[in-house]
Amino acid sequence: MINLIIKAIYFFLPAYFANMAPPIIFNIPFIKKINYPMDFKRNLFKKRIFGDHKTILGSLSGILASILIFLIQKYLFNFNFFQNISLINYNEFNLLFPLLLGFGAISGDLIKSFIKRRLNIKPGASFPVFDQLDFVIGALIFLYFIYLPSISIILTLIILTPILCILINFIAFKLKLKKVWY
Repeated sequence: MINLIIKAIYFFLPAYFANMAPPIIFNIPFIKKINYPMDFKRNLFKKRIFGDHKTILGSLSGILASILIFLIQKYLFNFNFFQNISLINYNEFNLLFPLLLGFGAISGDLIKSFIKRRLNIKPGASFPVFDQLDFVIGALIFLYFIYLPSISIILTLIILTPILCILINFIAFKLKLKKVWY
């Protein structure tokens, strides 16, 4: 069971980092000044499409983080330890793999934000379960075009990710990187 969890987490690191990068980028003062909302502050039926928290640079940072983590994994695959915890042979995959994971993670988050605006849930307000799984579902849907992990990996990610997200968000809150713990 522990082996399955380690393999699932390691496999999904590019998506995890894609999901974590935008809030970090959003809080960098000089980036905040040049960052612009993905929806260009436009409305749909008198409601913002995504809101101010979904930005162009944030989205790009998520995709770039995914690529960077994948490249590190690809390098680490040369070592036995990392081969043993890998679900895939990183030498058989090109940059399309992290692009799909990163773009999928960001897209899942954007879709959730779109839904939150339709439900009148304020940006940054908690949207339990969806806040933790939006990027997982998005990443898996996009990744499906080139690779589909086993059902045990998918279920592990769906069960484990909310726990990891809450833990990481709590740590970010304690480090004053987030304004709320969730």
